Amino acid sequence: MTSTPRTIMVVDDQFLLLLHTQFALEDAGYQVVQASSADEALRMLDSNPGISAIFTDVVMPGSLDGAALAARVRDSHPHVTVIVTSGEPAYDPATLPAEVRFLPKPYTGHEVIRLIGDLSSGNDLRQAAFA
Repeated sequence: MTSTPRTIMVVDDQFLLLLHTQFALEDAGYQVVQASSADEALRMLDSNPGISAIFTDVVMPGSLDGAALAARVRDSHPHVTVIVTSGEPAYDPATLPAEVRFLPKPYTGHEVIRLIGDLSSGNDLRQAAFA
């Protein structure tokens, strides 16, 4: 890790899950910003060009869900890594843009850190399975 930590945005309307992920990332040396909706995340992303990755839940309040946020971010900020998570059994991650990764719930902080680290180092995790 470089001396300047990467900034990760965590987007989740469930405060305890947001904090769990934030604390894990901060413990690993990342800077973390929070958003509780996709709408808020887009505003923050536009005003903070230092954000290098977004970890977002799918189901959230607002005009966009996490999957729509992922698609919008890939179009408008292609340099930003996007990871989507969901605990909905019916959710199909195959509908996400090809560059977006999926991590099913429940997940551990270690899994989030490992996935962000692997994506940062250029590893292709399209076939990776997390259980």
